[in-house]
Amino acid sequence: QLQLVESGGGLVQSGGSLRLSCAASGASLNYYTVAWFRQAPGKEREGVSCISGSGGGTKYVESVKGRFTISRDNVKSTVILQMNSLTPEDTAVYYCAAVWGDYYYGSYAPQDYDTWGQGTQVTVSS
Repeated sequence: QLQLVESGGGLVQSGGSLRLSCAASGASLNYYTVAWFRQAPGKEREGVSCISGSGGGTKYVESVKGRFTISRDNVKSTVILQMNSLTPEDTAVYYCAAVWGDYYYGSYAPQDYDTWGQGTQVTVSS
């Protein structure tokens, strides 16, 4: 059974960078659409970026375009979210989520993803 573990969160100053990893265990991430979500205190969980199961497509929400990059390493069964030019508004718990195939590629509805990691805290100070 697929399990996901996020890592790479931490405290960074505004303008800094962090690299989040979503590592799979129990099964390969190959052919899974993977999305990164985030949830700030008092706010709903929101999608940030996703990558297709086939690996050929990536999407970003407007607020992170040009700053975040999602990629996957099928050998390591890992999806990476490289975050640059961070601002305090990026402070949140970041989660990765996966669903097999490309049907839900582009969706940021949490209910479309059936496997979730435990989250990693990202804090950006001003």
